[in-house]
Amino acid sequence: MKVLLINTSERIGGAAVAASRLMESLNNNGIKAKLLVRDKQTDQISVVGLERSWLHVWKFVWERVIIWKSNQFKKNNLFAVDIANTGTDITSLPEFEEADIIHLHWINQGMLSLRNIQKILNSGKPVVWTMHDMWPCTGICHHARECTNYQQECHDCPFIYGGGSKKDLSYRIFRKKQKLYKNKPISFVTCSQWLEEQAKKSALLNGQRVISIPNPINTNLFKPHDKKEARNKYMLPQDGKLILFGSVKTTDKRKGIDYLIESCNILATKYPELKETLGVVVFGNQSTQLEQLLPFHVYPLNFVSNEHELVDIYNAVDLFVTPSLEENLPNTIMEAMACGVPCVGFNVGGIPEMIDHLHNGYVAQYKSAADFANGIHWALTESEYGTLSEEACRKAVANYSESIIAKRYIDLYNKITGKYA
Repeated sequence: MKVLLINTSERIGGAAVAASRLMESLNNNGIKAKLLVRDKQTDQISVVGLERSWLHVWKFVWERVIIWKSNQFKKNNLFAVDIANTGTDITSLPEFEEADIIHLHWINQGMLSLRNIQKILNSGKPVVWTMHDMWPCTGICHHARECTNYQQECHDCPFIYGGGSKKDLSYRIFRKKQKLYKNKPISFVTCSQWLEEQAKKSALLNGQRVISIPNPINTNLFKPHDKKEARNKYMLPQDGKLILFGSVKTTDKRKGIDYLIESCNILATKYPELKETLGVVVFGNQSTQLEQLLPFHVYPLNFVSNEHELVDIYNAVDLFVTPSLEENLPNTIMEAMACGVPCVGFNVGGIPEMIDHLHNGYVAQYKSAADFANGIHWALTESEYGTLSEEACRKAVANYSESIIAKRYIDLYNKITGKYA
C-alpha cells in the first residue's frame, strides 16, 4: 500500500513534526509512505517538495490580502483564519498518481486551495484528513474558542473585525466547504478526543467518519537519559531544579507567556527561597526576552528542531510547563513525558487526556496563574517525583509509540480501501 501524506511544511510547526513522524512510523511498519510539502527543510528522500517559485509567495500574500480586506484593513487575527483561496494542483504529480491513499494534514497558507481539494476528492482516491486544529470543521478559524456557530452555520465571525455579518467571509467559506464535502466520503482523524467531540458537533461533518488517533513519537529516541550528562552538554547548573518552557515563538500570547510570568512571580513571592534554587530553561525564538520578565534565573536557548538535541534538553530538566491557551495534542508534552519529565498544563484541548492529574503531572484550572503556580510547586516539592516521572514515561510509551499509532492508521487505511470491512 502506498500513502501520500500532505502538509504545508516538513519540519516547522506541530503538524509538520507529527506528519513527518507518522510517515516514518508507517514506513517502519510495512507501508510505503511519502510526504509532500510546500516547504522542504531536509534532504530526506521520502519527503517531496513542491517546486519553489515566486508564485508560492504570491499565493500566500494574496490570501492574506483578501482576509485583510474583509477585516476592514485591520491586522486583528490575520493569521488566526484561513480561506484556502490559493494553492497548488497536485493531482498530476507522479507521487499523487501512484498513491493508493491521500492523507491530508495541515494544508493551509497556500498549500492547497478548496478547489485543489475538490480535484483530489474527484480523483476517486480514498482521502484521510488528520485535523491538527479545527479549521476543517469551521468556516475560517483554526480554533473556534467560545464560538459555536460552526455547529450550525458560520456567520458573524468573532475573528473578523467588528464581529462580521450574516454573510461574512466565514459564512461564504463555510458554504463552500459544505458543498465540497457533500457526497464525498472523507475519513477525518482528530489527534485528541477533545477535538473529536468538537468535530462531531460541526454541521460540516454530518455523515462523515470522525475518529481519534493520537500523533506518534519515537520512544526509542525520546526516552530518559542521564540528567547530569544532559545538563553538562548545555552548560546548565547541576544543583537545583530546572523547569522548561518552549515554543517556536516564546512571546506568542496564545502560548500563555503572560500566565507563565504571573505564575513565576507568584512562586517567587510565596516561596522566596526558590529564587536561589529554581531556574527556567527556555527554547524558542525571542527566548532571551524572558530574562528580564521572570524572577528566576533564565537559561535561553534558540529554537530547536533537531530531535536528538530536544531529547537532551528534556532530560536536562525536572519539569515541563505549557501555559498554552489553545491546544490540540501538544507534541512537546508527549516528548517530555516520553523522556520521563512530568508536565504542568492548563485544562484545555487535549492536555487533560495526556496529563493524568496528580498521577503523571498536574492539570491546572484554565487561565488560573495561581493554580499553575501550585502545580509547579507540587510537582517539584510535594509529589513522589520518582513515581511521577516513571508514570509520565509509561503513559507516553503505552499510548503514543510509533508502532501503536501506525497500526491504528493501517487499520483505517484497510477499512477505507475495502481490504476488510
